[in-house]
Amino acid sequence: MHCVHRRRVIAAFSIAALVATACGGDDSDSSSTATDPSTGDGASSTAATSALTTGGEEPTDSTAGKATAVEPTTIEAWEALWAEEREAIVERIIDNGWGRSADGTTVTGPEGFSIDLSACIAGWNDTQGLTDTSIKIGYVLPQSGPVAAAAGLAKAEDAIFRHQADLGGFTDSEGRTRTVELITRDDGYDPARTIPLVDELIVSTGVFAVQTSGTPQTLRTYDKINQYCVPQPMTGSGHSGMGDPVEHPWTTNASFSYVTEAIIWATFIEERLDELGGTAKVAFLKLNNEGGATWENAFKAYLADSPHRDDIEVRYEAHEPSAATITEQMTTLAAFNPDFFFIASTGTPCPQAVTEAAQNGMKDSDAYLFLSSTCKATGAVNRDQVGDASDGWWSAGGGTKDLASASFDDDPWIVAARQWITDAGHDYKEPIMNLAVTYGWTIQQALLIGGELPGGLTRSNFMLALRSLDMTNPHNLPGIKFNMNGNADAFLLEGSDISQWDAAQQAWIEQDIVDLSGRTPNCAWDQATASCR
Repeated sequence: MHCVHRRRVIAAFSIAALVATACGGDDSDSSSTATDPSTGDGASSTAATSALTTGGEEPTDSTAGKATAVEPTTIEAWEALWAEEREAIVERIIDNGWGRSADGTTVTGPEGFSIDLSACIAGWNDTQGLTDTSIKIGYVLPQSGPVAAAAGLAKAEDAIFRHQADLGGFTDSEGRTRTVELITRDDGYDPARTIPLVDELIVSTGVFAVQTSGTPQTLRTYDKINQYCVPQPMTGSGHSGMGDPVEHPWTTNASFSYVTEAIIWATFIEERLDELGGTAKVAFLKLNNEGGATWENAFKAYLADSPHRDDIEVRYEAHEPSAATITEQMTTLAAFNPDFFFIASTGTPCPQAVTEAAQNGMKDSDAYLFLSSTCKATGAVNRDQVGDASDGWWSAGGGTKDLASASFDDDPWIVAARQWITDAGHDYKEPIMNLAVTYGWTIQQALLIGGELPGGLTRSNFMLALRSLDMTNPHNLPGIKFNMNGNADAFLLEGSDISQWDAAQQAWIEQDIVDLSGRTPNCAWDQATASCR
């Protein structure tokens, strides 16, 4: 395996023109090559290039969000920083007169953000799910099946909410102090099961907010959730349709965009063509659903406009979410004799790919093997799953610190988060915890900000807080920003590390940092055409 012996900040990609065609869509031809520029919706993308800036530890673009050059050295200092940042967000909202209108029909926010509350379902209540002492949040996520590891998402959130309770709870401007009651439901990663469970939580249980996990699960439910005017925060999907503040203002996420990730992969290939003699063969295994299609079509669209498109040949294979194994697909890809391998999937297929590659020779013959950010989040490389077969694998992993890595033993946030998770009765070494603590921390901050707004904590104030969020996320690697800005920027996380797994250390070793804050275009997802409008 090859290794990058430098740390680099990639300052910008020109991806705005790409996303209209690269943000997703189904493509039934799983064995096509990259010389077929189809993006699944019959349209072609305009030219896309990347601007790579080497050197320096901080992003060169200082206009999109903020990055803390020196991180706090104690958890108390972190808490003080967040308090200052929350205060600035509250002040910005109040100074601009954003929030619910006097007649109660509209919510306004940054950059033209607006919600028409008169369109909410009859009987809608801005404080549904709140009592004087509790905040009911529902969470529908896999706790069984091929993505059962996702159950850790709720565990880490539970730990964060319990920590806030220990700090005194969520006290709002109306003088009420509450704690979060997290109510979970298991959909087994089956969208057909997600729908009635969401209905139950909204209609029967009457939750304040409802979370979903996974792309198909969210796309099947977010229309109804938005019609009911119920917050749907941290959806557990990097699909472009999560960034739609106009048609789906109640839905947000904090995941790394699959489009951005696919473009990073393609750029990584381009940069290494010379060392491979000027040409490359790429094996690409995707999950056969909307998420997998998003990765694939963004990758295809980028390569279709690349000056190296004739130098890169790609073999695409797909696996069903419920498939017991991926041996057939991996055997087909191994016979292709690729130089690069990418898996765009999640859950059980991820460690299976690592094991299969070790057995079919790809581990030894391929120059670079990549796991998706979602594979990284579910721990596909850990020794207890694959032994040392994952040594040298790569990932553009979404820029998070690793709770289980000894390299962060002196990080005050990591030390504190580990303790909170342990105190809540959970194991911080569960791989999904790295994503989960970001979700929990984000909801925690938005609840605190929403509670400080006029009228105290309400559904609309909670969403206004999320759409105005601009804070220093302690679980992000330094240099990766975390912000949204109303209708102008609907993605909290647009940065990533590019890292390589070291089996001896059982840790991801950071090689590059990518910063694209504010550069991922919004996407009004059309499910009929499987494309952004």
